[in-house]
Amino acid sequence: MKNIILNINKAFDHRIRLGIMSVLMVNEYADFNTLKELLGATDGNLASHTKALEKVDFIKVEKQFISRKPNTKYLATELGKMEFKKHIEALEKLIKNK
Repeated sequence: MKNIILNINKAFDHRIRLGIMSVLMVNEYADFNTLKELLGATDGNLASHTKALEKVDFIKVEKQFISRKPNTKYLATELGKMEFKKHIEALEKLIKNK
């Protein structure tokens, strides 16, 4: 049981961060507006959660201009994918043990 809990990652302890990673695990990337719409998050809320995931190198941020409009897109890093998989597996094991 203790080993399972060690794989639960505090970086994913909020539903928005779980949502960001879930979207990025099944898509090559997602832009800010797509994540905002899918997760029902405010601009500020989404920005703070993406910054937290970027800070631990779980996501990568790319900024560009499309037709003179700024566009921010997010991609899961290899480290982020690996840590998220470990986190989900730990949660599944925890649930199955109950």
